[in-house]
Amino acid sequence: MYVIKVKGIAKIPDYVQLRDDKFTLLAYFRVDRPDKSLDKLGLGHKLPYIMDLVKELPFGQIAKLDI
Repeated sequence: MYVIKVKGIAKIPDYVQLRDDKFTLLAYFRVDRPDKSLDKLGLGHKLPYIMDLVKELPFGQIAKLDI
C-alpha cells in the first residue's frame, strides 16, 4: 500500500491518497479527517501509524506503507 500527500490550493484543503500495489485508489481523505475513510478500509486500528507517516511526508511524495 502507498500513501501520497497532496497539497491543497486556496480554499481546497490538503488531502491524503491511499493506493494499493497496482496503484488503484483505495481512499482519499482530508489530512484533518482520516477516521471514516480508514475505518471503511478496516485500517482504523492503524490510524496513529498512518497519520504519523503522513505528518512527516513532504507534499507530492509517495511512501510505501508496510501494513
